[in-house]
Amino acid sequence: MKKTFEITSSEKRSSARTGIIHTPHGAIETPAFAPVGSQGTVKALPHSFLQSLGAQLILVNSYHLFLRPGVETITRLGGLHSFISWDRPILSDSGGFQVYSLTPLVKVKKRGVEFSSHLDGTKIFLTPEDVVDIQVKLGSDIMMTLDHFLPFPSSEDKMKGAVELTTQWARRSKEHFLRQDSRQLLWGISQGSTYWNLRKKSIEALLEIDFSGYALGGLGLGESKSQLLEIIEKSDSLLPKEKPRYLMGIGYIRDILEAVERGIDLFDCVLPTRNARNGTLFTSKGKIVIKNVKYADDQRPIDENCSCYTCQNFSRAYLRHLYERQEISSAILNTIHNLYFYLDIFRKIRQSIQSNSYQRLKSIIMKEKEEEDK
Repeated sequence: MKKTFEITSSEKRSSARTGIIHTPHGAIETPAFAPVGSQGTVKALPHSFLQSLGAQLILVNSYHLFLRPGVETITRLGGLHSFISWDRPILSDSGGFQVYSLTPLVKVKKRGVEFSSHLDGTKIFLTPEDVVDIQVKLGSDIMMTLDHFLPFPSSEDKMKGAVELTTQWARRSKEHFLRQDSRQLLWGISQGSTYWNLRKKSIEALLEIDFSGYALGGLGLGESKSQLLEIIEKSDSLLPKEKPRYLMGIGYIRDILEAVERGIDLFDCVLPTRNARNGTLFTSKGKIVIKNVKYADDQRPIDENCSCYTCQNFSRAYLRHLYERQEISSAILNTIHNLYFYLDIFRKIRQSIQSNSYQRLKSIIMKEKEEEDK
């Protein structure tokens, strides 16, 4: 059986590494960033732009697609890749975050999750097995198990219950997945917040069940940076080196750099795309809020060091004009730039690890971020 993950290089001074995740729709070079396309599209961008920017995969949300347009519709139309005309890897989230974010519309039970549709109030009950079935029918390349997600802070006692339920659901998901005739990859999600005793228990249980990859969930919700990094670092010592690690929902560049150094391979976040639509643009010299009046006559590009389509063709003044007039092209051009900025950093991360110069790259970017804060 072909390995689904291989490490191609490692940094000598840390746990940073490059690798390749092999999926039914192609390889993903890691460390990698997955733009979020919950409804089957990254907001404001046609897939051709995504591909030209170097996006290797996108993340979709099985909860949203289950509600609209419906799994049966997508199946009739040839599966998710055919339906959205994307021939590269797709990672589908299980909907565990929606269980968390839609509270109090949700009731978590041992068998599964009961919730009212946020669209029309229809009562729906989904088991971990149902969530596997949904993702198998969608045809995503990497599937995530259903997990029980709690807010931060939560009591240790409540978190213990969430870890136990997440473990039970993970075991049921794996057993059900093994009964499917599928080449897809099933990854498990650990919970436990910043309680290391619970996080450790969660990871160890997932290792016993044995998944193709492992995710750290329930982080980036308000815990301190030191708590976040401590959990990632301790998890690095526990997770198998030969399997990919996924840090869910973390998108700040500083956090990404620290996490890569601690062995994380995959990231996703709405930060670059949502900020783009709201007029906040990332540059090598700090953030730009394009609606500010000081850019009204600014002929410079967003970032003079950037090679993206937006920076090569349009001025800050024009982009401000588009944003102020609420033109659709504002969201498109801003999103092109922000995603290019993120994906370019990941290209540089991979190259620096391969050349054993990651610490130098990290130092340069961290210094830029410090200057931005002043």
